[in-house]
Amino acid sequence: DYMGGVIGDLNARRGKIHSMTPKHGLQSIKCEVPLAQMFGYSTALRSQSQGRASYSMVLSNYEVVPPAAAHEIMVRAGVIVGP
Repeated sequence: DYMGGVIGDLNARRGKIHSMTPKHGLQSIKCEVPLAQMFGYSTALRSQSQGRASYSMVLSNYEVVPPAAAHEIMVRAGVIVGP
């Protein structure tokens, strides 16, 4: 079962799990993950599931960036200087 690794990876990407449902002998996970955190997800999911899992994405909503992430973005953009 690959669910532990998949759920752990989604949590590491700041994902919010809404539901996990059995579907035709498989497991379906509905969650929200910030788009910026989804880069490289296809490769990670294939690795965690030995190529058996798939995913789809749709835009859900926009949210305010958390302060720590906003600070990191501004430092990388050179808008502010900081650690």
